[in-house]
Amino acid sequence: MSSAPPPTPVSVVGLGADGWGGLTAPARAALAGAEVLIGGPRQLDLLPPGECGGTRVAWPSPLRPAVPKLMAEHAGRRIAVLASGDPMFYGIGRALSEELGPDTLHVVPHPSSVSYACARLGWPVEDTEVVTVVGRPVARLAAALYEGRRVLVLSAGAVTPNEIAALLRERGFGPSRMRVLEQLGSEHEDTYEGLAQNWEHPPGDPLNVVAVDCRRDPRTEAPRLGATPGLPDTAYEHDGQLTKRHVRAATLCALAPAPGELLWDIGGGSGSIGIEWMRTHPSCRAVTVERVTERAARITRNAAALGVPGLRVVTGSAPDALAGLPAPDAVFIGGGLTAPGLLDAAWEALAPGGRLVVNTVTLESEAVLADRYRRHGGELVKLAVAHAVPVGGFTGWRQAMPVTQWTVTKPHPSHPQSQPDQSDQPDPEMVDQTI
Repeated sequence: MSSAPPPTPVSVVGLGADGWGGLTAPARAALAGAEVLIGGPRQLDLLPPGECGGTRVAWPSPLRPAVPKLMAEHAGRRIAVLASGDPMFYGIGRALSEELGPDTLHVVPHPSSVSYACARLGWPVEDTEVVTVVGRPVARLAAALYEGRRVLVLSAGAVTPNEIAALLRERGFGPSRMRVLEQLGSEHEDTYEGLAQNWEHPPGDPLNVVAVDCRRDPRTEAPRLGATPGLPDTAYEHDGQLTKRHVRAATLCALAPAPGELLWDIGGGSGSIGIEWMRTHPSCRAVTVERVTERAARITRNAAALGVPGLRVVTGSAPDALAGLPAPDAVFIGGGLTAPGLLDAAWEALAPGGRLVVNTVTLESEAVLADRYRRHGGELVKLAVAHAVPVGGFTGWRQAMPVTQWTVTKPHPSHPQSQPDQSDQPDPEMVDQTI
């Protein structure tokens, strides 16, 4: 048995804009007893030297890579890390927990800016959407914009409210009411407001939260976006390489995204499959592979416009472009199916339980899918959509190209390979009699 002493716990103390005066007794004790105090310059300045005598260390930039280095440098000493508000709510607590392990932390939370803001606004916390743009693009807000929703945006600085107002106008939400809450919890707390469509306030205090009452302009030309897959085709910038709305909805249903999962979207086109995968949940991730440079740039623009700027776009041809990508939970192939080795590479990349969905419209690719269906089972379907169009003075149907779709789940090694269900197949003799 090892006789090594347990590691010294790292205290993670939440701090409000009111500084030392707003801390509880346990929080003050953790800071007063620390030999090393680590935090941002603004946070460190809020601590009175007479109460906290530890060595003060400001976080370098970028912060995340510095976490293991600073922890190792001061190992064995009593360390207290300062956080804004609740350390485990978009705070440094997550990075420390992932680097050091949760058992090594002693977390003393403080009310978060979200708690303060909801208290001031009279908004129920559980009914309020929260979007952070700290170190992230403001475009993330677009995915949270729905008529009547209340959204709190954790601001990146003094200019964030102006950026939010511009985004709301661009997305057709100009009538939305915006309230900027500054220095929440301190004696300098202040609030100002206005409508996004005529927002003219100059930048104020960098420590702010922006509250948005979402109101969609009924006159806007921006398409209305729903919360489920199958966004209007007009929501995308494209050159014709677009999985159309109804087939797209069926494809996302087959892919079955779940929180935290990663998708490979091979043959991205306009990026619609990867984008709508990510819109199903904030923690969903996607990598889109597109060989045409112009289309890859278009995918990036579509992702930002639809609120998922974190979509990763890889420019190159599969399967070579797949090398080095993180292992996926699901793979969608929408183009290039006949490229040598592509289907095998996608299948090998999937872990047992992973899903593969392939769409095609050509006979050559359909033959490839029929062969894989015989070998691996799954589900093979044909999706056909027709649209009503004018025919002279009447109305008729115009058939779109039918799409053949193969969906399969990679089996676990201990499970038998799934085979096509033959129970509903017609009897060959009955077929002959019918003929």
